[in-house]
Amino acid sequence: MMETCEDPCGALTCKLAFNNKKAKVPALLPLIRYFCLRCTFLAGSLNMEAWQATRRTFSPHPKAGGVALLLAFWLLATPTLCSGQTFTSFHPERRDWAFNHLTVHKTTGALYVGAVNRVYKLSGNLTLLVSHDTGPEDDNKACYPPLIVQPCSEPLVSTNNVNKLLLIDYSQNRLLACGSLYQGVCKLLRLDDLFILVEPSHKKEHYLSSVNQTGTMYGVIVPSQGQDGTLFIGTAVDGKQDYFPTISSRKLPRDPESSAMLDYELHTDFVSSLIKIPSDTLALVSHFDIYYVYGFASGSFVYFLTVQPETPENSMSSSGSTSDLFYTSRIVRLCKDDHKFHSYVSLPIGCVKNGVEYRLLQAAYLGKPGSVLAASLRISAQDDVLFTVFSKGQKQFHRPPDDSALCVFTIRDINARIKERLQSCYQGEGNLELNWLLGKDVQCTKAPVPIDDSFCGLDINQPLGGSQLVTGHTLYTETRDRMTSVTSYVYNGYCVAFVGTKSGRLKKIRVDGPPNGGVQYETITVIKDGSPVLRDMAFSLDRNYLYVMSERQVTQVPIESCEQYGTCGECLSSGDPHCGWCVLHNICSQRNRCERADEPYRFAASLNQCVKATVYPDSIAVSEPSVPMLVKVTDVPDLSAGITCSFGNLTEVEGQVSGNQILCVSPAAKDVPLIPTDQDWSGVELRLNSRETGQMLISTEVKFYNCSVHQLCLSCVNSAFRCHWCKYRNLCTHDPSSCSFQEGRVNASEDCPQLVRSEEILIPAGEVKPITLKARNLPQPQSGQRGYECVLHIQGVSHRVTALRFNSSSVQCQNSSYLYEGMKISELPVDFSVVWNGNFIIDNPDNIQVHLYKCAAQRDSCGMCLKAERKFQCGWCSGEGRCTLRHHCPPTNPYTTRWLNLSSKNVKCTNPRITEVTPTAGPPEGGTRVTIHGMNLGLAFADMVGNVEVAGVRCTPVEDGYIIAEQIVCEMDAAPKDSAPGPVQLCVGECRPELTARSSQHYSFVTPTVTGLSPSRGPESGGTKVTILGQNLDAGSSVNVQFGNQTCEFFGRTMTEIVCYSAPSVSGVGPVQISVSVDHAQIRESLTFDYIEDPTIQRIEPDWSIASGHTPLVVTGTNLDVVQEPRIRVKYAGRESVNCHLRGFTKKVGERKRQFSL
Repeated sequence: MMETCEDPCGALTCKLAFNNKKAKVPALLPLIRYFCLRCTFLAGSLNMEAWQATRRTFSPHPKAGGVALLLAFWLLATPTLCSGQTFTSFHPERRDWAFNHLTVHKTTGALYVGAVNRVYKLSGNLTLLVSHDTGPEDDNKACYPPLIVQPCSEPLVSTNNVNKLLLIDYSQNRLLACGSLYQGVCKLLRLDDLFILVEPSHKKEHYLSSVNQTGTMYGVIVPSQGQDGTLFIGTAVDGKQDYFPTISSRKLPRDPESSAMLDYELHTDFVSSLIKIPSDTLALVSHFDIYYVYGFASGSFVYFLTVQPETPENSMSSSGSTSDLFYTSRIVRLCKDDHKFHSYVSLPIGCVKNGVEYRLLQAAYLGKPGSVLAASLRISAQDDVLFTVFSKGQKQFHRPPDDSALCVFTIRDINARIKERLQSCYQGEGNLELNWLLGKDVQCTKAPVPIDDSFCGLDINQPLGGSQLVTGHTLYTETRDRMTSVTSYVYNGYCVAFVGTKSGRLKKIRVDGPPNGGVQYETITVIKDGSPVLRDMAFSLDRNYLYVMSERQVTQVPIESCEQYGTCGECLSSGDPHCGWCVLHNICSQRNRCERADEPYRFAASLNQCVKATVYPDSIAVSEPSVPMLVKVTDVPDLSAGITCSFGNLTEVEGQVSGNQILCVSPAAKDVPLIPTDQDWSGVELRLNSRETGQMLISTEVKFYNCSVHQLCLSCVNSAFRCHWCKYRNLCTHDPSSCSFQEGRVNASEDCPQLVRSEEILIPAGEVKPITLKARNLPQPQSGQRGYECVLHIQGVSHRVTALRFNSSSVQCQNSSYLYEGMKISELPVDFSVVWNGNFIIDNPDNIQVHLYKCAAQRDSCGMCLKAERKFQCGWCSGEGRCTLRHHCPPTNPYTTRWLNLSSKNVKCTNPRITEVTPTAGPPEGGTRVTIHGMNLGLAFADMVGNVEVAGVRCTPVEDGYIIAEQIVCEMDAAPKDSAPGPVQLCVGECRPELTARSSQHYSFVTPTVTGLSPSRGPESGGTKVTILGQNLDAGSSVNVQFGNQTCEFFGRTMTEIVCYSAPSVSGVGPVQISVSVDHAQIRESLTFDYIEDPTIQRIEPDWSIASGHTPLVVTGTNLDVVQEPRIRVKYAGRESVNCHLRGFTKKVGERKRQFSL
């Protein structure tokens, strides 16, 4: 992905506002010189050529309008440099004079840009050639006819002129520019210098629409050989249906002074080449309008793509806001020569992906499919296809969702759907289905008329609508950055779509068609301020650039940026159909920019054509200098001009070429690279360079390795390189001949000297014991070599002990004792190693450890001692009151032992003790689970069964809660009436005095009661935090609250409160009975909770906030007073935050309001 940004000087662009149209140029020169000099100075360089430009004086054509000072507008075209790419941009004179439309002349390549109050003509590199003023002018939208025709009594104000339409009439070499001033009059301008040819404004036909919202009008010019052309135009009318038709066809005479200019092609009392929105429709849907997003001519038809509110099929009116309306996108078709509009057909259009409908049209473009897309659509590469961008759903057309889709339709399929609709209607099936125009259901009239592909309608069954969706092929979807514009072209058989987004980015998508869809291969940021890309985009004459427009900039973007890819693999896996690999020039480029690209193997167009290299050997020991290396390359052109070899940054050396094989020599010893610490190799790039071009042909990695870094046999022989272990020299080498004996040479891991896992090694701390180890391949020390030793690393201190090698598979560490500090560590794993000859280490692949342990550590009671794992052989010395090994607890006589362990019969720890009891109160009905903590509380669960009483009431132990010697959990039986508090008493197995314990805490029997709850109502979806009030509510071990048959999710409780969250209602709104139980006690108190309808939000005012926050927001809706913790979640740029503060609440009849600060 490539990002771009504006250059620093772009922010300092001189913007001169010439508000005084009668100002003389010489009077402005000092001001111009000052601003331009200041701008270039601040940018860091004083451009003398630019400064000299300020000395020129330009004389604008008297009818070209406005100030035509090229030097002023020269400053509006600024280079944009970022990420290695330079984009040229053009900016409006004033920030609030936004761009609206853009078109490029198909033969001269000149750009024409329609803006607020201006029309610009630019060169292909965005240099201003001439500008034409269109406003502002004094006007009032209520003046009809406009004041340029007759005086107007309405107050006049300076009004901007928004460019609504910008079309090139190629047959007559003129530009049609229509604005929002004076009820929407148009000008015909000469293409060369924007000289006004005519500005028809004296007839009502000349007023197209006063709507100043851009993107709501579209026009299509249909030329005619040797005759006058026709302008088809669709526009929003903003409720002025009596003044303006929503769609019409008008005359474009060759003579600009003709009185018939923009007249309707046909206009009689009975039939006309226009359609108006009926006033009845506006009575039904007050905000009804038709927005014309795109239009085009194909074959013998003219098409428009529109978005409009859906109208109710009955007569019920819909007076809600525009946000409440459902919108439908439609395609409208008319015959080019149909002046009566009998051929008018309108069908809904959209696309679907994974069950999601995309129905809100954002932009469209008519293009060609190319051979690849055409094959997948089963059409000809010369057929027309329609690319569209839709947003998800059918609501919020004026603020559409970010979830959007790029789709493609074939014109052939659209025409087929229209033909089917015509045929069914002429067979008398169904209605005309055009409620917004006809106002009622009109039955189709059956007529025996042949409907062919060029059928243009009759005076029956017209105008015709439909409800069957024309569905396109979904190519690509975007969920976060809404797509706002689209254009396409064909390169080398591939169709490429360029899609603009609402954040100012441009997506490049290779369109493969169904079922693969489209591949987005690049995204670049074009609009620095992040504003949306507008619908109009256009290609330069040579198709090397795309002109992308936002409200405040027009930018020239390269069609491709292949040079960003540095390798053949990156280039040919990018998905960009423009890019291929120029082999001998080592660059990613278009084919026509690669020298001699048509010769074999000089230009790679697919990934499998990339040059590949195999080198032998591919790894070299650092101690082996100047090794011959054979490199075999495939998919290469003729290399007879020569190849050089270079390693890393070393000097190139001539390679010996033989066909597709090159012989290189590795570096000399002094040039061998250093190997990083903790590695046994370092990679060095071997580059093969072409003598013909001086560029790299291919590179591959050669590894230089060092075996001697390995200190152990297993790591040596398991190395990725050719390393050998000399076990009698205890070293790793690449040269096996350097080992002392043939039998001492090890090449495989199974032949390495190593310890083998056996039983766990347990050593009591302080006890003198040997350690016997199993092993494999233990070498016999040779003459002059020292024997074996064991080295234990205990708490940071190494202990060496002499070891005896019995044979090649067994070694024993001699008798020794080992100690460690501290009584909080009962078991200490100790790392150790076996060495010989001083420091020759035997491999320990299983990381065998010695486990030192102390019986007495963390085992200060009989029960804790006997809980120890049997492998430690610990027992309780009752005479000394400590945990020991058996031989440390001598008997008092030969027949009596004082040492207890689990292997003894009927062993029990005496003197049990209770340290804590929870809870200390519960209901007399029982069911409370009492947890008892203590010491010596039995060695088996069976010891406690039937031996626990709480306050004189039996408590049955629960096995799941029992922890040997430490914890008992028991469940209370029901207590007799008026039972008094009392302690916990238990016996361990037998109720002898030494096996009996009694708690110091007393357990009480209490009766929980409830008195009320707050709040007493909440939404039916649940989630209300409810507090139940009462007494003794903290008694017992568990509490359950039921709202009807639903459980209230427990949150917490105290003596006087239980807090829980209400569950969703299963029976809708209304009261439910509340029941509370504590263990087995059912609290009998009549409490009810009212479920009410969930809160709704009707509006939020305002619907914006400044970035720093603290904006008061008023949320209006129903039942908002039951929302306990209101939050507003804000999602922006992919990040979410919940950071509002409630400031107040008001209540009115039928609605609730809450005020927040965001």
